[in-house]
Amino acid sequence: MNRLAWTIIFTLLLAPGADASRKSDAAACAEVKEKIRTIESRMRAGYTRAQGERYEERLRELRAKRREICR
Repeated sequence: MNRLAWTIIFTLLLAPGADASRKSDAAACAEVKEKIRTIESRMRAGYTRAQGERYEERLRELRAKRREICR
C-alpha cells in the first residue's frame, strides 16, 4: 500500500500539465504590462484626486509584480 501511495503521488506531481492552471511567465508578464498600460491610459484622460491615489497604488503593485515575473 505504501508503495502504491508513493507511486500515485509522484505520478500526479510529475505528470505533464500538472501545473496547467498556472499561466506561463510570458503570458503573466504580458498581462501585467497590459494592465499597467490601461491604467496609464486612464490617467492621461484625467482623474479625481481619489482616483489618482488608487491608480498610483495599483501601479506600484503592478510594477512590483512586473519586476518579479518579467525578466
